[in-house]
Amino acid sequence: MKIQDVAKEAGVSVATVSRVLNDHPSVAPQTREKVQRAIGKLGYEPNLLGRNLRRSETKMILVLLQSLSNPFYSKVVQGMEDIGHQHGYNVMICNTDLDVKREKEYLDLLRNKLVDGVIFAAPTLSKEELSSIAKQYPIVQCCEYKEEANVSKVSIDNIKAGYCATRHLIELGHQKIGMISGKNQLLSAQDREKGYKMALQEAGISLQENWIQYESYGFHGGFRGTQALLKLDPKPTAIFAISDIMAIGAMKALKEAKISIPDKMAVVGFDNTGISAMYDPALTTIAQPRYQLGATAMALLIQKIRNKESKVENKILPHELIVRDSTTDLSK
Repeated sequence: MKIQDVAKEAGVSVATVSRVLNDHPSVAPQTREKVQRAIGKLGYEPNLLGRNLRRSETKMILVLLQSLSNPFYSKVVQGMEDIGHQHGYNVMICNTDLDVKREKEYLDLLRNKLVDGVIFAAPTLSKEELSSIAKQYPIVQCCEYKEEANVSKVSIDNIKAGYCATRHLIELGHQKIGMISGKNQLLSAQDREKGYKMALQEAGISLQENWIQYESYGFHGGFRGTQALLKLDPKPTAIFAISDIMAIGAMKALKEAKISIPDKMAVVGFDNTGISAMYDPALTTIAQPRYQLGATAMALLIQKIRNKESKVENKILPHELIVRDSTTDLSK
């Protein structure tokens, strides 16, 4: 089966079929559909390797995640894959574990032209290194980012989101609000802490020593952070955790201590991952538009690949407070 057979079946030129295969924007939608029908009918499979080598393209995108086990990324990656697939790109996912050496090794795939671009979901490189790479190759930051790097990014406003979570607890009558943050101190964690402190200050609440517990990111970190908060005198009446999985760990510790949620201790998480609605009690949380974050990042990267001179873009997507059963009005 040759490309000429597809052209004959669709009633178009070989050049038009080639443009459809290369996802060229100049092809009219009805013509594109006619060619795609012919490809499907004939079962035509282009020689992708040869075609991509001739065009100096791989049609492969490298996505660097901090942890493949983090449930937050499932929808983010789905958004990336869906948009990539629409434009003929495949996705290669690699786990960096926030190890800068490993991250640099993966970037050899870019330098050796084995991928066409990279999405950093939690870059460990310095802002200078990222800016330097962006001058030579198409790259985008998604979710986590280096603030002053001259690299396009897609994220939410984590300061406003941290403020929103804390303000919710204050409006419910809480004055003693603990926070469980991450030891790695990614920018998102720092910004959520800033939002937490802003809400306390605005409400005239003095931040007490040890109200913020820094733990490893995950269930056990949330569990240990809550155990530490329960040793304080006086204890907090509410906890804001910087991720849902840490918040679930917090609620596990509260249950073991036989502390009723939300009557004796309220809990707010962050991310709105699937487990947040399934846990008992269902977790109040800050929802990130995870699918849209990934989809937007991929769209930006493809734009960069097609136009190396495209400008740096910073896209901040909206967050949302999802109120469930782990918080309640203290006056009731």
